[in-house]
Amino acid sequence: MNYILFDGPYRSNLLPFTYTKPVADLRIGILTIREKWQRHLEVTITTVTEDYLSDKYPMVEMELNVMINASFLPSTSLVNLIKSLQPNEAIFEGDDVVAFCIEEGREPDDFSGFKSVEFDEDLLKIEHTWDLFKLNGPAIEADFNLVTKGRSSQSISKTVNVFGEHPVFIEEGAQLEFVTLNTNNGPIYIGNNAELMEGSIIRGPFALCDHATVKLGAKIYGPTTIGPHSKVGGEVNNSILMGYSNKGHDGFLGNSVLGEWCNIGADSNTSNLKNNYAEVRLWDYQTEGFARTGLQFCGLMMGDHSKCGINTMFNTGTVVGVSANIFGSGFPRNFVPSFSWGGSKGFVTYKTNKAFEVAEKVMERRQVILSEQDKAILSHVFDESSKFRKAD
Repeated sequence: MNYILFDGPYRSNLLPFTYTKPVADLRIGILTIREKWQRHLEVTITTVTEDYLSDKYPMVEMELNVMINASFLPSTSLVNLIKSLQPNEAIFEGDDVVAFCIEEGREPDDFSGFKSVEFDEDLLKIEHTWDLFKLNGPAIEADFNLVTKGRSSQSISKTVNVFGEHPVFIEEGAQLEFVTLNTNNGPIYIGNNAELMEGSIIRGPFALCDHATVKLGAKIYGPTTIGPHSKVGGEVNNSILMGYSNKGHDGFLGNSVLGEWCNIGADSNTSNLKNNYAEVRLWDYQTEGFARTGLQFCGLMMGDHSKCGINTMFNTGTVVGVSANIFGSGFPRNFVPSFSWGGSKGFVTYKTNKAFEVAEKVMERRQVILSEQDKAILSHVFDESSKFRKAD
């Protein structure tokens, strides 16, 4: 059987992160959504996504295909049900289609001709950007069990202070000495060649992915995920860095999500609670206004390749698009459009040629090349987001 993940109806709710990647390649827990499904199904899975992303993220179609809504995270029972799907059968959770089986070349306008299979168990579903940090705790626990099942952890040094009822798993090549690991609230996973520097204090659930680093004396509260090749210092609470991003110095990051290739300047801080304790509203790309989240705690949502200078202050519930550069004193707006350059005193357009120069230098430091496909995607995002910069 050929399995394909599709973006589903919530892609626009997940901007700015889905500007540059399919829903399937968002990271929550230890793994990306695509990696979770691949481990469960034990096959390589492709995606169907926006046309401008399809060169980098192509779809492979065969005679018979099972299409899976990438907003849903896998569970053992759901995976078993999906494996049993026959042509023209579809699994639903309420009004949402979870998965369906279809022959090559067919695109259903609706599912009226399909046999409906109801799924009543609770599933983790990513409908909004804030669901990424909100659901990160159970996602870490599910991934921890999936990744570590039947395997043995690397031994823990006697200098490491470990306590709590949940397990710790350390992959080969990881380095940690004179750190404190508290697993009372959830497991702690340390990836291949990751490093926890001396004096860092970690509360699970927590995931430090491959080649990532926690700096000296950092304080991290779970549920938090530090994606591959990322660096973190200071104080972090219930946040996700998807990969190749840095918050390497003192300052607070809470109830936040950073995309890839982001950088947070030294002593920068995010507010995650309004002074009046009111519900946080976040920028909605569909309505082009601020939407209710139902949350009291919500910090920063920052798209790929965006950065801020030292001592930057982010208001509660700030959304920063792709490839923005923020600096200067005062609070910038709660919504910073993609390819914006400036701060509280206003923004100008950050031209793609300049943005590409910076991205190439940043990526070269990690031995990664900014490809022509990447440039084409970023150029599309530049054009698509122009209406927001004009409004500014």
